[in-house]
Amino acid sequence: MPGISNPPRQLHFGIFLFSIGYHPGAWRLPGVDPKASHDPAFIASIARKAEDAKFDFFFLGDALATSAEQQYVFPSQTVRLEPFTMVGYVAAHTQRIGLIATANTTYADPYHIARQTASLDHLSGGRLAWNVVTGADERAAKNFSRDHHWENSRRYDYAEELVDVVGQLWDSWEDTALVGDQQAGLLVDPARLHAIEHEGTFFRVKGPLNVARPLQGQIPLVNAGTSPRSRAFGAAKSTVVFAGVPTFEAAQSFYSEIKAGAVASGRAAHDVSVLPGLVPYIGRTSEEAYALYQRLSALIAAKLDIAALERDLKIPLAGLSGDDAFPSVDEADPALAQARYFVAQARKLNRTDTPTVRHVFEYAIARGRGHFLAIGSAEEVADTIQHWFENGAADGFNVCPPHLPGGLDDFIDLVLPILRKRGLFREEYTGSTFREHFSDAARPANRFEGRGNTQAAAAFGRITETHHRVA
Repeated sequence: MPGISNPPRQLHFGIFLFSIGYHPGAWRLPGVDPKASHDPAFIASIARKAEDAKFDFFFLGDALATSAEQQYVFPSQTVRLEPFTMVGYVAAHTQRIGLIATANTTYADPYHIARQTASLDHLSGGRLAWNVVTGADERAAKNFSRDHHWENSRRYDYAEELVDVVGQLWDSWEDTALVGDQQAGLLVDPARLHAIEHEGTFFRVKGPLNVARPLQGQIPLVNAGTSPRSRAFGAAKSTVVFAGVPTFEAAQSFYSEIKAGAVASGRAAHDVSVLPGLVPYIGRTSEEAYALYQRLSALIAAKLDIAALERDLKIPLAGLSGDDAFPSVDEADPALAQARYFVAQARKLNRTDTPTVRHVFEYAIARGRGHFLAIGSAEEVADTIQHWFENGAADGFNVCPPHLPGGLDDFIDLVLPILRKRGLFREEYTGSTFREHFSDAARPANRFEGRGNTQAAAAFGRITETHHRVA
């Protein structure tokens, strides 16, 4: 309308919970509880900190396999609580922050997922989102009576049908189906309760669900765009797409692809928010931030594996020790692009012109899933966030503190005030559901509303008539 302008675009932030810290040395830092992943009071305290800071969401990833060796590769992923159970607990200790729970579709059934998600949406007051993953860990298959983890295309064929069935089940109850009319003796209106009668490639599901329609109608979907299929899925269906992008240029490319995919799917570009992972090493000065990274790296428990580093980076390292300078890397060889990047990061993070083999190894371990590492003073980290946000690389960030709780405290206490002063992040929540944190669009209509269920209504009429005659 003339004279009415849209509110300025603002950042979205979520906390990605790695209870003992994203950095693999963080669990050995004084003040960090190595058993925090199973401490309900600690988990609730992190969620409340994020809510007090007006974060959009609290996010729980998941894994369906582990081993003792994983403690050296990614300690925070070695042991963890089941996400839907944890979300129920966190929901009881928060009021406004969105809650993202992960469910791996490859080892799931749509009726179970529909019940769990709908139940948690009611219990949280409409704050749930579902992180749809298909899994990339071959080990999970043997935990679910399978010999092999499915290849990507089969996993996504299965996932897309499963998500469709779950959405139908959420709609199998119209909003007014649960009547609760005590005078008329009518608990449920059968004309507003629908069997979905789904018959597809992987599933045959009759329905209806035995949980009333979620408070958000359709629970928002979230996913991480890694493979082409996952990026296409996110562009077409997700409210939030996560990205593991280590550089600004990679983030711009990813952002552009997801936004274009959304438009090609009949959505608006702003219907999907792209949130790269952000690992912030923050100091009151730049020197403090770099010292933090180096202190955490010195605590990495993994032993230097030169053979693995040589294999991953395609650089001959035989005969070298950790203290030797890392060999020069051919600047023109495209096969060595990752090696060049790792060396550049090791040089930057350790503030040296001659990084050692150990420096490169420490970065290889610390990068985890390849999320963007932002390091510097609070002002410098805020500048980086703003640059990505204003230049087509991010709508916000999935924050992965390198250590907890201190890493989250630093982000909240030092960086957010700067972003708020610049008008880039909210002072207060304006909505109360996950969907409202990301959009002002209307609650989705029910696909079955208005169709009626004449067969069920007629059957109900016969039952009622019989009941009255007997009475």
